[in-house]
Amino acid sequence: QVQLVQSGGGLVQPGGSLRLSCAASGTIFSINDMGWYRRAPGQQRDLVATITTGGRTNYADSVNGRFTISRDNAKNATYLQMNSLKPEDTAVYYCSADLVAPHWWGDYWGQGTQVTVSS
Repeated sequence: QVQLVQSGGGLVQPGGSLRLSCAASGTIFSINDMGWYRRAPGQQRDLVATITTGGRTNYADSVNGRFTISRDNAKNATYLQMNSLKPEDTAVYYCSADLVAPHWWGDYWGQGTQVTVSS
């Protein structure tokens, strides 16, 4: 039984920062890519950032230079440091992990974390 548990969301003023965490628990054989996605109000879910096992990263143009994705393989965790936040960053953020578990290989998703950027 694998779970991805997120933390770190909240309300922040424009220009502020937040750090999101996502840790996978349970019996996990391996984790490949991990990533963060977000769904803004009335919008589809979009990719924010991804990171490979070796640490290679990709970012959406809208967050490039402001957000940083990282991972801790020993903790089966990924993090998203969000700086210089803008109102348009307001969304529910989801972490994802492509992993191998005893009964399933594929994508697992966190429960989602609300990030609200407002004055």
